Amino acid sequence: MSEITNLSPRLVWQYFDEITRVPRPSKKEGKIRAFLIDFAKKHHLDYRQDAAGNIVILKPATPGCEKSPVVILQSHMDMVCEKNSDVTFDFDNDPIRTRIDGEWVRAEGTTLGADCGIGMAAAMAMLTADKVEHGPIEALFTVDEETGLTGAFGLGEGMLTGKYLINLDSEDEGEIFIGCAGGIDTLATILYTPEPAPAGLVWFRIALSGLKGGHSGDDIDKGRGNSNKLLNRFLRYGTREFGLRLAQFDGGNLRNAIPREAFAIFGVSAGCVKPMLERFETYKAEITAEFQMTESSLEVTLAEEPAPAQVVDEVTQRRLVNAVCGVPNGVLAMSSAMPGLVETSTNLASVKFPEPGRIVVTTSQRSSVGSARDEAAASVRAVFDLAGARVIHSDGYPGWNPNPGSRLLKVAEQTYERLFGHAPKVRAIHAGLECGLFLEKYPHLEMVSFGPTLRGVHSPDERLEIPTVDKFWKLLVGVVDALR
Repeated sequence: MSEITNLSPRLVWQYFDEITRVPRPSKKEGKIRAFLIDFAKKHHLDYRQDAAGNIVILKPATPGCEKSPVVILQSHMDMVCEKNSDVTFDFDNDPIRTRIDGEWVRAEGTTLGADCGIGMAAAMAMLTADKVEHGPIEALFTVDEETGLTGAFGLGEGMLTGKYLINLDSEDEGEIFIGCAGGIDTLATILYTPEPAPAGLVWFRIALSGLKGGHSGDDIDKGRGNSNKLLNRFLRYGTREFGLRLAQFDGGNLRNAIPREAFAIFGVSAGCVKPMLERFETYKAEITAEFQMTESSLEVTLAEEPAPAQVVDEVTQRRLVNAVCGVPNGVLAMSSAMPGLVETSTNLASVKFPEPGRIVVTTSQRSSVGSARDEAAASVRAVFDLAGARVIHSDGYPGWNPNPGSRLLKVAEQTYERLFGHAPKVRAIHAGLECGLFLEKYPHLEMVSFGPTLRGVHSPDERLEIPTVDKFWKLLVGVVDALR
């Protein structure tokens, strides 16, 4: 049992502690699903499960509230599995190691999983709380939110009967969300014939680390560096000026995370070593100065490396470094409807050499405007088409159009102001939530999303602000009570 179980509200923190001990990578939710089913059985609660693996746990109304409307509490089971490169951790088997750092809860060198573990914990607490009056509750726990929304896409018919849905997957206490962006992924595969590494070259490993990374939706407007873009600057210059030969390029991991680390293995002729080293120092100084305000922990290192067996052919190499240079990344447009909201963005998420002869570049586009999302994906595709890549798009997912006139929103606003003495901020979010897909399947739903304050999500810097969890819980209890 962790020290976090002594925090308030204890029931929520105790369930969150239990959740952190259950491995739950995206697409590997078997253990957390079994945990939820055992929880339902232990507390004599009925549950439903669909073919996609989603779980709905049912709690009857408290006496006298049987005719109240059904309220759905929704969270997702899976978590983003990111760790620092110097940390040994097995996300398939190891429990998250939590610690209290002032007013924050963090993990030791990995993502914390508060996205959306704290939402799950709040739903479980509501299912077992014995001093909260409420109508019937349906607690929906979806699978694979982080890497494809496949649980929301595959939500079974008849899984939900409620009218009001509270999404527990938001990251800013004091804000109530009523809309979100839609998204699509664009993947480019470049095929090539590996060549033997040329003799006589001196080989190096360049590594870039220490970037903040973060959520590719919620953090895309914070001016953070993209490790793939930054490392590629040096590779492209070296290709053009020093005849650099590339053997490996590995950067980023997850489609919905801003990449924090990247490395490459390359060789140059002995006569180019000195000017290459001079250029490296200039490059390092330039990017350090460029990102001094947003990436104070940026590190770039260069060290000699044993000669590899194979390299990318020169034509493919030029196509790759030019494409990574040319592909758009970051904020593309701000919303004219909601000031301060990012409308459209794209993230160059990862560059991988999964096997000799194949390079895979993963990108993700988001927008609250469907046509703008598709145009962003088309612009990314066009760059990789020019590079001779094979390009595919995911099916994409819809945004969630705000309903500012809903009763649920009015209740949530009034409850927040009654509890905390000031009005909450009502807004949309650039990140993707599952709500748009729920609305397609259940068009009668009224929905809001709120949660405690999280920072650094989708990165090992993920942290959960302790005092906001209590406010989150009180708001959830208050809204559910007011909907009776």
